[in-house]
Amino acid sequence: MEEEKRTVRAVERALDVLMCFASGHEWGLTEIAGRVGLHKSTVHRLLATLEDKGFVTRITSTDKYRLGLSVLELSANLSRSDDPSVVLLPEMERLRDQLSETVSLYIRDRVERVRIQAVQSMQAIRRVATVGARLPLSVGASSKVLLAFAEAGVRGNVMSDTAWPVHLDREAFGKQLDDIVATGYATSYEEREPGAAAVSAPIFNRSGKLVAALSVSGPSNRLTPDRMHEFAPAIIEAAHRMGTILE
Repeated sequence: MEEEKRTVRAVERALDVLMCFASGHEWGLTEIAGRVGLHKSTVHRLLATLEDKGFVTRITSTDKYRLGLSVLELSANLSRSDDPSVVLLPEMERLRDQLSETVSLYIRDRVERVRIQAVQSMQAIRRVATVGARLPLSVGASSKVLLAFAEAGVRGNVMSDTAWPVHLDREAFGKQLDDIVATGYATSYEEREPGAAAVSAPIFNRSGKLVAALSVSGPSNRLTPDRMHEFAPAIIEAAHRMGTILE
């Protein structure tokens, strides 16, 4: 049993190291060790294994590491006919062309939201959305949608998690989520970062299950509260169309 625990822990640590590269950066041994909180000798052994399996590559000129081709091999299998990030892309592009702002697709992963697809605005000044970014569920229009429309018990579990900000009043936030259910969409104005705003609506599949949150974001001086409310019907309609595509 003890050996099994050590083996699982080694897998967890290797995955922690691998997730350092989610931002797309190249990292050195010392930087990775600092990010994951492990000794450099341990990280060096993990990187050697990941490199041997093709998940990371060491850059000889800088002695830093980046993602390897094995990651691409795995990600290629995500492009299936039932993958929302693939299936819904044409509708996302259609919405982007209609509203001229960046369109993103988010799913909930435990106490975080993950951007699984994005279509960038064509405007010179725009909100740039990075696919794969993980964000807290405590702020942002999409976060509120994913919590407001989640199945029973999810809201309470997330808000009682230790990762929930202590300064954020749970009762007031819960009331806000109830209001979002009533209106059918959520907005955020410079909640997570200055100069950014977003409006989001839920996507339900044909079985009525919440699949993702559809978000339109942009600079707050262009995507004003009034403008977001004007956009809401189009976003809700697009989310409904997307839902009819999904099983």
